[in-house]
Amino acid sequence: MKNRQDMLYRVFFIGLLFLSLFYLQKTMDSYAVRIINLCGIYIILALGLNLINGFTGLFSLGHAGFMAIGAYTSAILTMPENVKVVNFFMKPMNGFLVEANAPFVVALVIAMIVSGLIALLIGIPALRLRDDYLAIATLGFSEIIRVVFTNTYSVTNGALGLKMIPIFTNIWWSWGSAVIVIIFMFSFSQSSFGRAVKAIREDEVAAEAMGVDLFKTKLLTFVIGSAFAGLGGALLGNLIGTIDPALFRFTLTFNILLIVVIGGMGSISGSVISAVIVTVMMEALRFLDESVKIGGYIIEGIPGLRMVVFSLILMIVVIFYSEGLMGKKELSIDSLKEFGKSVKARKIHHRAQQKDVKKNA
Repeated sequence: MKNRQDMLYRVFFIGLLFLSLFYLQKTMDSYAVRIINLCGIYIILALGLNLINGFTGLFSLGHAGFMAIGAYTSAILTMPENVKVVNFFMKPMNGFLVEANAPFVVALVIAMIVSGLIALLIGIPALRLRDDYLAIATLGFSEIIRVVFTNTYSVTNGALGLKMIPIFTNIWWSWGSAVIVIIFMFSFSQSSFGRAVKAIREDEVAAEAMGVDLFKTKLLTFVIGSAFAGLGGALLGNLIGTIDPALFRFTLTFNILLIVVIGGMGSISGSVISAVIVTVMMEALRFLDESVKIGGYIIEGIPGLRMVVFSLILMIVVIFYSEGLMGKKELSIDSLKEFGKSVKARKIHHRAQQKDVKKNA
């Protein structure tokens, strides 16, 4: 009975989400809709990195590299042949890739598969390392991917990147994909494999003693998380319409890592909430870089002030919420009910106190 009730609640919330997205798409301008799209994409990216860093307890910094693989794969598969010819004017594109074409949904799936396969090849040697060594290794692989893309002119067009990529990503693609990833993550966290992954995070020695294959489990989560990065990169490429290797620098991984840390390492709900807050705040603070007119006075903008203020806000959040906004907790129907009961209990207690004060007076 309880499972059926929880399922009805989930269907209700998903339906409410898509009704809200439909309303926002109809009422908001293209700039605001683009921010909503970015929120959905960053949710996917944050959950992928959280699966690796938060759930498994690894320390990977290679997310941007797998995003690049996904973005270029989807772009190449969705670009018409004449557009590819226009892009590759310095050196002709590989003949097989010129003719390669696929529907957007197929391109997304292939982007995930290619990112996962590259992650498999990288993970086999890299995951034998631990802690800071693993972080440096994955960061190095990410930079290698970016450098390779910068120099393979017949495949990626080198440093010039790809222009005129078809704009297929919209609210339904970005948030639909985000919902699927969220459902997968909740199902994963409640499965026996998910519990094994969490056991590795808490104590590798104890997990191994219980029969968990440490290497295979880590490798599989690394591949899945990287595949999600490829999906996010593909959606991003087909949203902005132009990509180049410079877009996928380490700072992109750092931004996603911030979202995960602020939301809470190991919390799906935290990553979702944090991705939306950080993405919206980054745009809301953009006015600090520009001149502002107040009355008859013009206050000159300071380039970079937006990032300074944003960093200060992040520092405050990290200081007061050292485990993130959600820690390792999740928003659920039961937690919402408990929250409602606690609020109701506080109100009753407050009214009782007021009555006692009145009687004593």
